[in-house]
Amino acid sequence: MTYMFSKRSVAHGIQNVSRRHVLKGAVATGSLVLAAPLARGAHAAAAPTYATGAGDMPHGVVVDPRVFVSIAPDGTVSIVAHRAEMGTGVRTSLPMIVADELEADWARVHVAQAEGNEAKYGNQDTDGSRSTRHYLVPMRQIGAAARTMLEEAAAQKWNVKIEEVKAANHEVVHGASGRRLGYGDLAADAAKLPVPQIKTLRLKDESEFRYIGKGVPFVDLRDITTGRAIYGADVRLPLMKYAVLVRPPVVGGKLVSFDAKDALAVPGVEQVIEAQGWPWPSKFQPLGGVAVIARNTGAAIKGRDALKVVWDDGPNAKYDSDAYRAELEASVRKPGLAVRNEGDVDAALKSADKVVVGEYYIPHLAHVSMEPPAAVADVTDSKAEIWAPLQSPGGTQEDIAKTLGLPLDAVTVHMTLLGGGFGRKSKCDYAIEAALLSRKLKAPVRVQWTREDNIRHDFYHTVSTERIEAGVDKSGKVIAWRHRSAAPSFMSSFQPNVKNESAIELGMGFVDLPFAIPNIRCENPEAAAHTRIGWFRAVSNVPHAFAVQTMVAEIAHALNRDPKDMLLELIGPDRIVDVGKSTKDWWNYGEPFESYPVDAGRLRRVTELAAEKGEWGRKLPAGHGLGIAAHRSFVSYIATVVEVAVDDKGNIAIPRVDTAVDCGTYVNPERIRSQMEGAAIMGISLAKHGEITFKNGRAQQSNFDDFPVARIDEAPAVINVHIAPGQNRPPGGIGEPGVPPFAPAFCNAIFAATGKRIRRLPIGSQLA
Repeated sequence: MTYMFSKRSVAHGIQNVSRRHVLKGAVATGSLVLAAPLARGAHAAAAPTYATGAGDMPHGVVVDPRVFVSIAPDGTVSIVAHRAEMGTGVRTSLPMIVADELEADWARVHVAQAEGNEAKYGNQDTDGSRSTRHYLVPMRQIGAAARTMLEEAAAQKWNVKIEEVKAANHEVVHGASGRRLGYGDLAADAAKLPVPQIKTLRLKDESEFRYIGKGVPFVDLRDITTGRAIYGADVRLPLMKYAVLVRPPVVGGKLVSFDAKDALAVPGVEQVIEAQGWPWPSKFQPLGGVAVIARNTGAAIKGRDALKVVWDDGPNAKYDSDAYRAELEASVRKPGLAVRNEGDVDAALKSADKVVVGEYYIPHLAHVSMEPPAAVADVTDSKAEIWAPLQSPGGTQEDIAKTLGLPLDAVTVHMTLLGGGFGRKSKCDYAIEAALLSRKLKAPVRVQWTREDNIRHDFYHTVSTERIEAGVDKSGKVIAWRHRSAAPSFMSSFQPNVKNESAIELGMGFVDLPFAIPNIRCENPEAAAHTRIGWFRAVSNVPHAFAVQTMVAEIAHALNRDPKDMLLELIGPDRIVDVGKSTKDWWNYGEPFESYPVDAGRLRRVTELAAEKGEWGRKLPAGHGLGIAAHRSFVSYIATVVEVAVDDKGNIAIPRVDTAVDCGTYVNPERIRSQMEGAAIMGISLAKHGEITFKNGRAQQSNFDDFPVARIDEAPAVINVHIAPGQNRPPGGIGEPGVPPFAPAFCNAIFAATGKRIRRLPIGSQLA
């Protein structure tokens, strides 16, 4: 199903709003429009304030005055969602927080999607599992401010003190007389009042929450399941052209020539033109290529297939993933850049009674979100409009403006739903392609990436080789830990000649190892990138957790210990791990250490909870095994127990998964369960199947036949999610943290079932 859009409208559930539009409507209808001025991150409150709402907001958030709430005369409450919806439920959860503090009836709430504009809405990057942790308190403050204005309006109307009235379930009640006024009746008067100062707001006590911690229905569910939801490829504009591109098959390659004769003979094809890259190659590594312009996408694809193109493959023409793996393996067997150093690892390893060594490998991975990238652009000499599934709509507005040489306010970015993102759609290269073509053609243009484009030209998850050496003394205690990690950095997509991982990547389960080991050394050998590298769901936590948690099980086996007991021993006693004392430039997911320390006790408790709920140690049938892994990422703590069954032909089934989650204060438990379930499925895909290989600089995979994802018959029979209480702690991330511990728990379970240790992903045919 597709929809025809006018230049400034969108159909059905995704309604973009602007401050000017809403204020104009408010004047016309007498509704309340709330532009809430909020404090800056410098006034951040300490960690314990997140549950009670005291204080201002989490570190680093800057929210300038803008429109988030409007109330119509009929009582309909419209709440703006400023982040992108890609399955995490953020378009539900953030407005839900506002509605709770506002005492709004959720059945009378309408969610409106903001356009990309960070000057109005603050940071709009839906990535890093940070939407709730950065906006829980600001959204509560906005709701509380609106509620206070409605209460003040009612008190003035009744000529009583504001202390005598209280908002409850979409109306304001005067306790002494029982008088009631609905929100629609009060909207016009409330709109005339000043927005209250933050310090005067009364935020709800946890016991008063109606939605926070309990959840509400997913606002987009009906549209998604009935086909009415609007994704990037659903957008249609009058007189729109359709384009697909053929891009250099090797990153860094250049177009030499093309013959368009056969392509132009395809019915529906109108033009074939060179597609220039954007003029600032320090971001997103522009590919360029040849664009086929047609009256529909099918014709454009057929025309592209008929093109004859000659390429200069450039400096990466010899990239071979097998040879590169050998280079990485050689590099981790030699000293690298020291990024964490405690004690004397060399001496401890030398004196150890036993040294356990493990080398682990994870290949490049493609995102393969169900919706390939697509973007519609309508560009004139003075303005540009973009419609696309974007994780960074505000960043896209800035990038389009820079590319086209337009003022920022001349670019409007409309956010559609995302059919999956996983980090790929944080890069707006496809929107820039559409904007450049629209300017050249002087017409609206839709650029559609095919599945093959999406896999062959992805910003891949980095390939990684990890080597860990653990020294054990005669009493069976681990006294030394040396971990070397070699992987090309995603910073290579933004800077030339990057050879080492960034502090961001090193801070993901590597230098922040929370183990009670006296001698720890982490090293990062050089690794140059030969293809586009980007962030992927959980990013570098994936290879780091796989190596660390598999090594824990290997140590347990070497010492004839229970893997769960070994893990708990290595985590050690409850304590705060001061990573910064032995690590330079430690990155803590952008959060202050005081509010988000590395808490070994929390990691221990989720490990114990997962083991308890997963019935660790229970008797299993032959061919079955249990595996366990735990990991801190995105300032949340996750532990997973996986049960596998492996038959004599190497076929794997997963009867049960138990995952324990400590994410601090949480908003919507249903979304937590959904994210953990999705993480398990994605974990199966990357562990069993996921691998992008390169020959002669070219990706060898192109579709689901050679880059398979987990199918329904591979899914666990049961996935149990156990949420630890945490409402007195700052909120952590949820979208990504479930992925890292799954693969090591899964592979540890395979070892328990078969005695076969998996050190290289994907598993593929290793059990056959």
